[in-house]
Amino acid sequence: MFNLFKNKSEKKDENKISFFERLKSGLTNTRNNISGKIDKLLASYTKIDQELFDELEYILVSADIGANVTMELIDELKSVVKLQRITDPKIIKEKLIEIMNTKLKEKNLKHSFNIEQGKPTIILVVGVNGVGKTTSIGKLACKFKKEGKSVMLVAADTFRAAAIEQLTEWANRANVPIVSNKEGADPASVVFDGIQSAKSKNIDILICDTAGRLHNKKNLMNELNKIKRIIDREYPQANKEVSLVLDATTGQNAIIQAKEFKEASDIDGVILTKLDGTAKGGVVFNIQLDMQIAVKQIGVGEKIEDLQDYNDEDFVNCIFN
Repeated sequence: MFNLFKNKSEKKDENKISFFERLKSGLTNTRNNISGKIDKLLASYTKIDQELFDELEYILVSADIGANVTMELIDELKSVVKLQRITDPKIIKEKLIEIMNTKLKEKNLKHSFNIEQGKPTIILVVGVNGVGKTTSIGKLACKFKKEGKSVMLVAADTFRAAAIEQLTEWANRANVPIVSNKEGADPASVVFDGIQSAKSKNIDILICDTAGRLHNKKNLMNELNKIKRIIDREYPQANKEVSLVLDATTGQNAIIQAKEFKEASDIDGVILTKLDGTAKGGVVFNIQLDMQIAVKQIGVGEKIEDLQDYNDEDFVNCIFN
């Protein structure tokens, strides 16, 4: 007789497989661009020489891994080849994967949100228009609620037309409360109202949508600092962090945005959207190894469950294997 009931470990294993398969599928373009090209390159060589390293370097840079990170990887790869007396080009890929995993592990970046049981958390979400900021907030709200947390949204991006309406729609989808004001209202005052409401309702996670204007870094910094002061004064016991949303399809523009926001304010982590729509997912390595900012969530599709927790080992495996 068939067992109609699966135990928790079996369900957990199935969820893990489903999660990994969705991630693997979402990273197909990047895998073809990096791993596929590396496989073809190594298959065309019978010995390891400088020309092979030059072509490998070109593949990595073309995938937006970044010039600085690529040079470090290639230099270390050369050292490993020399030290271990490797002569077979086919082993190059295996060693490159090992080096990447080691470097990511050495950074010891925190990929999870600063959430503790019994302690409220405030997440300030920043990012320029069009990167998927509002959608990411809505998906995060669904994710946290599914995990048993109480969630509230704050529409503090009062600068962009329709931002409040879009966030309200996501709040309705996720069935979570939202605090908002009229367009043009002071963002810090909206966050203040959100904090008071969250405190009165014992909300676990307060997610604040904030304006992401880059045309004037000073104004952006002043606005974010004003919001942070409100949070420190009104909710000092809450954990807080700033999450930057970047669009992976914009390639080097995403890196430029990360640098701009990092200069304007402390960034605790990155939510990288639309990875399924680009062949240049190597930007993940650039952000973490060069800029030393943790990637916390990655978007590999349009569905709610396609915004996934980032994991170094899973990401590298999905790109190279």
